[in-house]
Amino acid sequence: MCAGAQPACLIVNADDYGYYDCVSRGILQSTRHGIVTATGILATGKRFDDHIAWLKDYADLDVGLHLNLTDRDPLTMNMRNRLARWQGRFPPKFAAAMAVVSGTLPVSDVKLEWRAQIERCLDKGLTIRFINSHEHIHMLPPLFRVTGELAQEYGIAHVRLPTSDGFRNWKPGAFIRDTLMKGLAAINQSRLDHPAPVFLGMAESGRLSLGALQNLIPRLQPDGVYELMCHPGFRIDAEIGNPQLFRYHDWEGELAALTSAEARALLDHHGIRLIGYRDLEHRDDQRVGSNPAN
Repeated sequence: MCAGAQPACLIVNADDYGYYDCVSRGILQSTRHGIVTATGILATGKRFDDHIAWLKDYADLDVGLHLNLTDRDPLTMNMRNRLARWQGRFPPKFAAAMAVVSGTLPVSDVKLEWRAQIERCLDKGLTIRFINSHEHIHMLPPLFRVTGELAQEYGIAHVRLPTSDGFRNWKPGAFIRDTLMKGLAAINQSRLDHPAPVFLGMAESGRLSLGALQNLIPRLQPDGVYELMCHPGFRIDAEIGNPQLFRYHDWEGELAALTSAEARALLDHHGIRLIGYRDLEHRDDQRVGSNPAN
């Protein structure tokens, strides 16, 4: 049990399961042969049924909802009608955010769509242990409120609270992102019923490397409970078909780092315990990890 001056507990959470076949297969590889303990499912994936079937041999992998509002096609006709100016498809993240903030895209319609995404997973018999979102769109305060309401409605215990884990990337875009995420986390934190795991991986998003792990892991504090976001996968260009994604995703680099003997040795050296969301308990407003996954 991670309590009482014990080593840190770490959830390694792979985003985008269901995005592409090669991404889902890479996540499963990172689970079977690496340190990944959880994954967020894109319920809007075109090959959803196949990707869910692949999970049957991974009972120890925690699954959650990777809510979508910024990529491909919605599930509900109501949302498709609202997105007529984008040919019924989800707009890019900045356009989606502006549509929500301006009221062009009512929060009530987002809630209907996200409920449909949750229920699509529940209909497959999945146990949903957490909620996060594609490109962190749920961090918009009105959408974070909706996410919390849906989590409570469906008995989902954990909502991701992503934030910057240090201003280590001083490129203008990254600095703006990190500043914005810190501000949104400060606003949204009060809406959580209990503390979320400390979030890691924002600065390395899409390009988590062994070097980044060697920088991050020694900084984990005793008694702490952490979530490391990652994006492993295989790169199959013909399958992905969107060259823009290659600009900020190194799927195979992350896969190599997460399945490396060095990553496992690093965790062992620092006494870090791998856990899943299923292992989290909350006592006296503290996060407590028990029954380590590995």
